[in-house]
Amino acid sequence: MAGRCKNHVPLCYKVVMRREFSAGGVVVRNLRGRPALAAIRPAGKPEGTWALPKGLIAPGERAEVTALREVREETGVEGTPVEKLGDVRYVYTWDGERVFKVVSFFLFRYRAGRLGDIPPEHVHEVAETRWLPLEEAPELLAYKGEREMAAKALERLSR
Repeated sequence: MAGRCKNHVPLCYKVVMRREFSAGGVVVRNLRGRPALAAIRPAGKPEGTWALPKGLIAPGERAEVTALREVREETGVEGTPVEKLGDVRYVYTWDGERVFKVVSFFLFRYRAGRLGDIPPEHVHEVAETRWLPLEEAPELLAYKGEREMAAKALERLSR
């Protein structure tokens, strides 16, 4: 036993990372006989940076309700729920802190409203809104997970 510590306890490191939970929506409507989805260019992002509307889930709020609220606040349109498309998970850094984020995305059919009719208290969040052709959205959206959600919506609506 020479050279071994009798009461050796292995060191264990547990990295604590902040977690965030958000929800967003893929709102689809037919325009000129072709399906299109509601996309936003978030404030501060360069032209052509298209994203899906999403935001933090409020305490006690269901993810689907958050997604409907965020769609309305960031695009000006309302949708009717179809189904959950899936979750996107990623890690990002904010102010030097690593954050693990899960975003649940839901598919909605357009119900009412005018794209770009954003409530005044949310105008600062969105630089631009646009209907993107659903078939092109998996290439046009800026973020990988959101491109995957658009592809799932296209697949779901093609059945």
